[in-house]
Amino acid sequence: MTYRAVFFDAGETLVHPHPSFAELFTLVLHREGFDVDPAVVADSMHVIFERFREAESDMWTTSPERSRAFWHSVYRRLLEHLGVPNPNGLADGLYAEFTDLSNYRLFPDVEETIGRLRAGGLLLGVVSNFEAWLEQLLESLGVASSFDVRVISGVEGMEKPDPAIFRLALDRAGVQPQESVYVGDNPDFDTRPAQDLGMLAVLIDRRGRFADHPGLRITTLDDLPSVIGLER
Repeated sequence: MTYRAVFFDAGETLVHPHPSFAELFTLVLHREGFDVDPAVVADSMHVIFERFREAESDMWTTSPERSRAFWHSVYRRLLEHLGVPNPNGLADGLYAEFTDLSNYRLFPDVEETIGRLRAGGLLLGVVSNFEAWLEQLLESLGVASSFDVRVISGVEGMEKPDPAIFRLALDRAGVQPQESVYVGDNPDFDTRPAQDLGMLAVLIDRRGRFADHPGLRITTLDDLPSVIGLER
């Protein structure tokens, strides 16, 4: 099959908190006088993943109010797990830290992979459960113009795994599902709904969370062109 388009998730696929979620999280805690090791936070990430699994119908990205409420619930749960009290302002400080564009970077494999795909004649897009400020983040990172189609839940008012958000991206790109690839880091929100729609679904598993994933799985975007048959 010759594909015409490749669509990407954003968080943990293209972009990540810098230097890491755990380090930014503990930076805020240290400012408030709580001494927590970033390694302990990193080992507690399953708490966040559990909250995301519960968020399928939350529509948490679709307004600033919903976003703040959702992320406050994430931070409260993680703080409780870490045994850190949640005084007034701590969750607000965390929310401010993680909505600061300067605290994000592209993964090192993104720009080269984008270049290889575009050189192969593929149309590129982003389909992401993310607040509307993802558009500004991609601009600040210098890659917004690389994506011909950008479908962001915080702008469109719909979220994955709703097939409507994938269909919207396909319609805007003018391609059929079977002509398209979707790359994301979450089986429930990314690869499963894309595959159900008829797209080729590729799981990017940077942190080795899904070693038993039954479908296509890569650990770096460097491998994507060959996996989709662009480079033999």
